[in-house]
Amino acid sequence: MSETTSATPGQWVAGARPRTFPAAVVPVVVGTGVAASEGGVVWWRALLALAVALLLQIGVNYANDYSDGVRGTDDARVGPMRLVASGAASPRAVLTAAIACFAAAAVAGLVLVVVTRAWWLVAVGALSIAAAWFYTGGSRPYGYRALGEVSVFVFFGVVAVAGTTYVQVERLPWLALAAAVPVGLLACALLIVNNLRDLDGDRAAGKRTLAVLVGDARTRTLYTVTMLVPFAVAAAFVVVHPLALLCLLALAVAARPVRTVRHGATGPALIDCLRQTGRLQLVFGLLLAMGLAF
Repeated sequence: MSETTSATPGQWVAGARPRTFPAAVVPVVVGTGVAASEGGVVWWRALLALAVALLLQIGVNYANDYSDGVRGTDDARVGPMRLVASGAASPRAVLTAAIACFAAAAVAGLVLVVVTRAWWLVAVGALSIAAAWFYTGGSRPYGYRALGEVSVFVFFGVVAVAGTTYVQVERLPWLALAAAVPVGLLACALLIVNNLRDLDGDRAAGKRTLAVLVGDARTRTLYTVTMLVPFAVAAAFVVVHPLALLCLLALAVAARPVRTVRHGATGPALIDCLRQTGRLQLVFGLLLAMGLAF
């Protein structure tokens, strides 16, 4: 592949995989909702936290594109285009884009560290970047060992929600950790349906995702669980935040993708399901944030 290959701006945007952005936006929105319930919203800090989350999400998408592309894992990919595998951009260019995103996320994160004086957040940030890279990068990527969902739950659930709340109120209320559970589960649902779509290609390429490990039927059951359990968790918040029941309105958004997966959709038919799962994340996250804030 020629190192002079140059992708168009539209291809770079597609390579950033915008359909995965809700996984970055929702935990910041919910974490800010928790901060509001504690009377401590600081909007510029929330926006910086959002920048960190989005830059990490884009960075991990480019890093995955690079690592899977040079391994050949993406050669038979069903989903959206991959920059390296398609030949639209050189591996070096995609790697550079990933590193640039991680560096920008680190700078934004350091600003939050300085203003909160919570220096331990440097370690959290470093772990987040390492997790993003080693998902498919390095000699022993954990994304090839069925650990992707665990990482997503931890970093796009617990760390992102609790971190967003902390940098605004400078303490960690229990509600931030509790609210991270449904957020993390929905982020897992996004990864699960993505890996369900790519199951056959990943199996052929030797990529042992959780979907490959447990098989098609159990993956569909797991997707259903991660899509519906968040509603039960949110309903439990009614004891302290009655308006958390607003989240139940999002069940209407969850019905279609769950039904699609349960009825055996495969390959390209699951691409729209990925979009619908992201939409559910956004709707659920906004409703949960409002329910916790007021």
